Amino acid sequence: MRCVIARFPFDLTKSGVVESMKGVTPELVTGEFVIIGRRHYPAKQVGQVITRQDRRDFSTGEVLRAMTQLGFTCRTRPTAATAPLADPYGPASATLGAVPVRLTYGQV
Repeated sequence: MRCVIARFPFDLTKSGVVESMKGVTPELVTGEFVIIGRRHYPAKQVGQVITRQDRRDFSTGEVLRAMTQLGFTCRTRPTAATAPLADPYGPASATLGAVPVRLTYGQV
């Protein structure tokens, strides 16, 4: 299949991509990634191996579009859920040994 990445045309096949990525250790996934076999590769790493270009020359979107057209699964790494904010009076009250008292507006 003909794909354009970084303004250069490439004739890519699914088996060719699998062969190119064979033996390549996946880097840490921080954003979008491509699943090749059982491994999760960052999209930029896949683009660099396949095109032999610098990662700054192409976008993640170009690689994801090409890999999706070839039939690979592409995903985005989910962001971690933020923890609820802790009550600022809880640790201080626990240190002092007192039970925190919540005052409403107008109470002294």
